[in-house]
Amino acid sequence: MDDEMKFRVAREVLADAVAWTARSLPPRPSVPVLAGILLEVQGSSLSVSGFDYEVSARAEIDVSSTEDGRALVPGRLLAEITRALPPHPVEVIAEGARLAISCGNAKFSLPTLPVEDYPSLPSMPSTAGVVDSDAFAEAVAQVAVAAGRDDTLPMLTGVRLEIEDDRVTLAATDRYRLAVREFAWRPETSGLSAAVLVPARTLADAAKTLTSGPEVVLSLSSGGSGEGILGLSGKDRQTTTRLLDAEFVKYRAIMPNESASHALLPVGLFTDAAKRVALVAERGTPLRCEFTPGQVTLRAGGTDDDGQAEESCDVDFDGDPLTIGFNPTFLLDGLAAVHTDRARMDFTSALKPAVLSGHEEPGEDGVVRPGSYRYLIMPVRLPG
Repeated sequence: MDDEMKFRVAREVLADAVAWTARSLPPRPSVPVLAGILLEVQGSSLSVSGFDYEVSARAEIDVSSTEDGRALVPGRLLAEITRALPPHPVEVIAEGARLAISCGNAKFSLPTLPVEDYPSLPSMPSTAGVVDSDAFAEAVAQVAVAAGRDDTLPMLTGVRLEIEDDRVTLAATDRYRLAVREFAWRPETSGLSAAVLVPARTLADAAKTLTSGPEVVLSLSSGGSGEGILGLSGKDRQTTTRLLDAEFVKYRAIMPNESASHALLPVGLFTDAAKRVALVAERGTPLRCEFTPGQVTLRAGGTDDDGQAEESCDVDFDGDPLTIGFNPTFLLDGLAAVHTDRARMDFTSALKPAVLSGHEEPGEDGVVRPGSYRYLIMPVRLPG
């Protein structure tokens, strides 16, 4: 504890800031102090921060303070307490090795952790550019769904973020599917070109929770200080993450440029039908999709010992009849991510990857921009 710290703040404001910072605390910290949240008061500003050498998070809120100072307190406990406090102003006082919290008739006294052992948060790298916060959250969610979950293969757990002047491309793959999304942004300097690999879970979480302000600032270290860090900042909140040091696949070579046939699917109806039929698809068995002019028939199950299901759905289909199998979860993930009422699915053959994309809608300027989102999905070989 550096010195006595004392402040008052509205409960919701404190609870929100603590909850946001606590999300990035490590579940099993390598050293006890990393389970802490650092509270730091300067003037009328309180910063609530956490750092585990991988991810840092820092929220700033206005408080009425009578004493500047800082304290390191157990983060998850603080989050649970602030969330449960009654709807009254909260008074927080650091006294010696303890932190006193009082709110209405509730009083808590928490042990503090040694603040001098806490690592200093990385400084924000230089600003690379600015993106609309809702658009960024949507784009990251659409791509992160395809990222791998196996930490022994770091390349597959990341989202590749490529910047080419005023365009950003995100891509992720777990080898069974590949999601790619492009969007426009405002770079800090024109002609900027960069490509980094960001841990998917961290990026998705940050993008989803930085939507309180209209824009998100992306910061990237370009050599020198802060090497290998991506910074994201929104209104009163900022987070940094260490970048993955791995090669990403040459994904542009995997995306087919042409197709032999395609279907236009009503996303809602097709999704509901696929969910119903997939109920009998035993773990690891495919959903069979039979495309013919005007309709698709979905089937699953099929051996005498299992349940069986089939359902037809009207679609526009252009090409020779095609029967193709998919992992139902991977197909449903893609359908949930296109975010359009109709989706287009392009096929080369029954054994080659299919590509799902949002059916092109004209932009605000009336111009149709083909496929800013593409979700490639590997087929599953069908029995017989």
